[in-house]
Order: sequence, then structure tokens, then C-alpha cells
Amino acid sequence: MSDDGLVRCGWAVIRPGPDADMYRTYHDTEWGQPLRDGVALFERMSLEAFQSGLSWLIILRKRENFRQAFHHFDIATVAGFTDADVQRLLADPGIVRNRAKIEATIANARAAAELGSPQDLSDLLWSFAPSPRPRFADLSEIPSASAESKAMARELKRRGFRFVGPTTAYALMQATGMVDDHISGCWVQPAVR
Repeated sequence: MSDDGLVRCGWAVIRPGPDADMYRTYHDTEWGQPLRDGVALFERMSLEAFQSGLSWLIILRKRENFRQAFHHFDIATVAGFTDADVQRLLADPGIVRNRAKIEATIANARAAAELGSPQDLSDLLWSFAPSPRPRFADLSEIPSASAESKAMARELKRRGFRFVGPTTAYALMQATGMVDDHISGCWVQPAVR
């Protein structure tokens, strides 16, 4: 239970302070809420890739910097990034400066642009959303990947996307409400998909 008396998923309860407020707000208002806007989904896909191997809190702290550096994740703009943009991003202390992840984000924007429109990216990603299921009682029951996330990762890789393995795909599904992995006792009510 949190200091405000509400039961939350265990990962969202950390020591009091600015980070706790940021984490709590993310958990309470974004995580697990259905997101269908293609540009917003591209942002989340990109941030999940940058998070790989790091704490999600690091990404949340740098989120606004990422948005500025990647032009609010406008797919067409990022798809047009050049080597000069890669160098600019590698020199930006406000983001995670990992060349492979930066280049993957640009490649992913190009792959998303090839789909046609941001809505086409949304339709593709949501085509892997499983049927709703009961919430798990405990965080230990939540998988790190699923048959659907494995299928999503395969299809995205086939289409030229990078840094989208089954675990990252599953984290994307959790973050964008394709699956509801709030624990059964969490105060956040199941969202309508």
C-alpha cells in the first residue's frame, strides 16, 4: 500500500520523493491504458527500446529530453535523420547515448513510415493484442513475454524494426494497454479497450 492509502502494483511503489511521484503518476495515469495513436505508440516503442537493460525510472526522468531530441517522435522527421543527427544525439547528455539504440530508433521510424501512416503502425501493433484475461494476483505471476509478444517481435523484425525482441514487445503491450498487467488488488480500474 502506498502512503496515500491506495494499493498499487509493487513496481510503482518506491521511496517518497520526486521520483516516487513521477512513478506513481505514470502508473496511475498511463501504464496499461489503451493507447492507439501511432505517433504515441512509436514514442513508447522507442522508449521501451532505450530502457532495455536499464531502469524504467531512468527513461521517465529523461522522457522530455527524448521528446525534444527526437522531435516529439514524429515518424517522418525521425525517418529523415542523418548521420549528423546521430552525432547530435550521441552528444546529448539529456538522453541515453547508446549508438545502437539511437540507430534502431531511426531505423524503426523508417520501417514505420513504410507502413504508410501512423495509424497503420497502431493497427499492426494492436493486431497482436490478446483477448482480455483476469488480472494476476501477484507481480511474480506476470510473464516477461507471451506468445503474442513473440509473434509481434517476429513480425516487426521481418518489417525492418530493431530492438523489438519478445520482452521489449511485451513491455510495450503492457505500457500501452494491449494487456492489463495491473495486479488484481491495484486501485487502477481495468481500462476499456
